Amino acid sequence: MPLYKEWKSDTYSLSAIWKIEEPESFFLSQTGIHTSIKNPKRRLEHLAGRYLLKHVEQDFPLFAIKPDEHDKPRIDENQFFFSISHSYPYVAVVVSPYVECGIDIQVWHPRMSLLQQKFLSLAEQKMFQGNDQWLTMAWCAKEAAYKWQGKRGVEFNEHLEIKNFQNNATDFDMEVHLHLMSPSKLIMAKSFIDDGFACSYIVNNDELTNNNNK
Repeated sequence: MPLYKEWKSDTYSLSAIWKIEEPESFFLSQTGIHTSIKNPKRRLEHLAGRYLLKHVEQDFPLFAIKPDEHDKPRIDENQFFFSISHSYPYVAVVVSPYVECGIDIQVWHPRMSLLQQKFLSLAEQKMFQGNDQWLTMAWCAKEAAYKWQGKRGVEFNEHLEIKNFQNNATDFDMEVHLHLMSPSKLIMAKSFIDDGFACSYIVNNDELTNNNNK
């Protein structure tokens, strides 16, 4: 089975990455989900993401997922917090019973340096030095932060500001300033690079979103 990686992404959360090699029929049989998505690849990614949620958390109620007022996928009473990302052929998820989640995965894009002004400020562009892999991680970090925040009306190059970028031995850390939150907030995005993709996820080590310890 093509489980690329499974890990405890912070004290409260579990994450996993799956490389899709199975046919759509496999994910249909495992999830029981039938979707109206027309595009075959998008439909496959959707089903694989739901399958991976159940892989990470056996009791995950797939059929209870619905969008909130900001179109953020939720479950009633936040039985679980979760985030899903897909960039074919990869799917990534993070699940937690206690804290908001955000994860993003992106396969390498040959023109990322030409797109950077769409999501990075001038100061951030200088920070990442035109390095396509670092730029892709920055995109993933902002996407993960956007999902964690879960609000509409976000301009990536204005409202999600990367304050610090640290290159560690095996991964990378970025602080993301969420300007639209009241009060504004700094959160930590951790990232890593693979031969085929970059992945970033939000690390929650300081506070619980759901105070009902389960």
